[in-house]
Amino acid sequence: MRNWQILILLVLCNLFWAGNYVFGKYVISEITPLWITFSRWVLALFFLFPIAYYFEKMEWKSIKEEWLLLTSMGVLGIIGYNLLLYSALAYTTATNAALVSALNPGIIVLVSVFLTGERVSRLQAAGFFLSLTGVLIILTNGELARLLQANYNQGDLLMLAAVLIWTAYSLISKKIQTPPITATAVSSAIAVLLMAPFAVSQGINFAAIKPLALGGILYIILFPSVCSFVFWNLSVKAIGASKCGVFLNLIPVFTAIISVILGERITLAQVLGGLSVFIGVYLTTGMLDRLLIKQEKVTEN
Repeated sequence: MRNWQILILLVLCNLFWAGNYVFGKYVISEITPLWITFSRWVLALFFLFPIAYYFEKMEWKSIKEEWLLLTSMGVLGIIGYNLLLYSALAYTTATNAALVSALNPGIIVLVSVFLTGERVSRLQAAGFFLSLTGVLIILTNGELARLLQANYNQGDLLMLAAVLIWTAYSLISKKIQTPPITATAVSSAIAVLLMAPFAVSQGINFAAIKPLALGGILYIILFPSVCSFVFWNLSVKAIGASKCGVFLNLIPVFTAIISVILGERITLAQVLGGLSVFIGVYLTTGMLDRLLIKQEKVTEN
């Protein structure tokens, strides 16, 4: 794929995920996190497998060879991340959840560096601590003294856990040789099979679900479940988890815009914390380092 195609895929991918935060906030009031996750992926499979067959001619040999990695992707990216995300939305705002998730690119880079043994520059280290400070501002609503009280919003803490889960998922997805759409379909199918006994045991009253929640579920199935995961895996395969991770910064931006349109109030702590996270991630991902190196080369020439 060309660079502009990857750019479009990543922008759309994160726009759809931003909608997942907003619609998920409405849906969670009527449907449990387990049933939101289970139902969205059961129905998403009807789209994912035909798409995988059409574009990638699903090779079962590679699937059998990488079944353990694909299972890990299903457990982490499909079950773990989504359960934590929807559980978080029951306690915090969509904007807060998205802002906390903005820490993800920095975590992805640091874990990648740790695994490969590469050195981290001072700017990158400073960027990570700045982004972490931004998350703490969001967690404490701008009152950093509350850090000593150990009294945080449960939803924000759940989102921190979701960030770690997504980091692991992204790094695993880069290692597999199975084509990206096929990997998404197979890992989703594995996740659905693992969730099925628990979903059946929990049960659900479909008659009590309101139209708004049903509409939210339909959106979540088609866009964040199918389109975003396919677009993300295609992009990670093309340019790597670290570079794709930078685009996750778009999620809180899109989420805040959608939330404001729907009437949510954005606080000063969210603005300041969000800016700290964005700037910190910018430094952590090495963008400023690369810019300085380019400037030095231009000066030398």
